[in-house]
Amino acid sequence: MAMNLFGHGVALSGDFVIQGAPKLTADAAGIPVNNVVSASIPLVMIMGITTTVAAYYFLSKDMKNNKIQHNKSEIRGKYIHENTVEEVVKVPFSGRLRKAFAIAIPLVFVIDIVIMYFLKLQGGDATALIGGTALFILIIIAIFAYKRACLEKVTDNFIEGLMFGFKVFGPVIPIAAFFYLGDAGISDIIGKVLPVKSQGIVNDLGLALANAVPINSIVSAVTVTVVGAITGLDGSGFSGISLAGSTAKLFALALGKGTATLTALGQIAAIYVGGGTLVPWALIPAAAICGINPFELARRNFKPVMIGLAVTVVAAIIIL
Repeated sequence: MAMNLFGHGVALSGDFVIQGAPKLTADAAGIPVNNVVSASIPLVMIMGITTTVAAYYFLSKDMKNNKIQHNKSEIRGKYIHENTVEEVVKVPFSGRLRKAFAIAIPLVFVIDIVIMYFLKLQGGDATALIGGTALFILIIIAIFAYKRACLEKVTDNFIEGLMFGFKVFGPVIPIAAFFYLGDAGISDIIGKVLPVKSQGIVNDLGLALANAVPINSIVSAVTVTVVGAITGLDGSGFSGISLAGSTAKLFALALGKGTATLTALGQIAAIYVGGGTLVPWALIPAAAICGINPFELARRNFKPVMIGLAVTVVAAIIIL
């Protein structure tokens, strides 16, 4: 829950560093991306604090009532190769070298963030920088750990990482195919037989909802949130945020204000639901890495996320 809510909830819904999500919603809403980022800061903080505090409360309550059994043997997760874990543990690092790497590795990623900020790297460029840095760190650690065998070990670890990635993301493929039917996939299938113009069942439903409600601050905030959440049900979280941005623009024009706030609100709802806390894609890998049932993780995330959305909607209405 911690990995999921913080990594795929708080971090992904704001996306302050790479700014992939704000760019999509800002373009759809017709406003600068910096406006969406600025407007999303208080909402992301409120959503994150409310969601994680609620999750902590429910989890602590269940642990106190012995509804959760803590089993240390399951910590590594069934998808982690035990031989690899043992090999990493036995690496002959001195205490001083371990401390040096413990300090240097986070510092290098902080430098990446600074570089992305000043060079304005976003999207694929930012992702490439982060991935390249991770590979560079792997090589440096292998050199100190394995000496002459470092090149061979780098290759082995790289292959092991790819295999682990396929194992983790393997279940996403059939599930994502199902959710894809709610997006553009349904048009690709039915459109070849019937002359249907559709953005996908889920997006069509969200658009119909946006066009069927009255206009005021309360209804606008609630509707944009619901539209964002519905579009997130396609399983990715990102495919529907453009609709959330365009819907926010429609309501903001009617209200005469609040385009950035409504856009940020729709973005948060779409990514929290579809980006990986209630439906795939990120929920399954997080569950796989921790060796738990993804359905149980989704069930436990449901109440905290719903409470968080309700509180965030109220905050957005006050801001409007």
